[in-house]
Amino acid sequence: MLPVQQPPLGFVLAFLLFSLIFLSNTFRLWFNMEKYYQDLYNSLTRSPMPFKEFFLMRLKNRKRWEVEQKIFSVIGIVAVVGMDVFVVMAYLG
Repeated sequence: MLPVQQPPLGFVLAFLLFSLIFLSNTFRLWFNMEKYYQDLYNSLTRSPMPFKEFFLMRLKNRKRWEVEQKIFSVIGIVAVVGMDVFVVMAYLG
């Protein structure tokens, strides 16, 4: 097995920045649900994109969409925070 090397500081900072972006979007999902949903719906309806109808169909049943998004966001939070801990531990130690 190869020895684990310390990641560069730039990598650690970039990794933590992307984690912060994910966490800010998760915050919007949990605490500004109405605005988040409306922004997403407006984005889908005004721009041509592949699979647009599929995504709009998923948004039609709003309660189910909210539950699915919150479940996936909890899984994402656990994964992101866990990886943040591993990356910082690798840098520090």
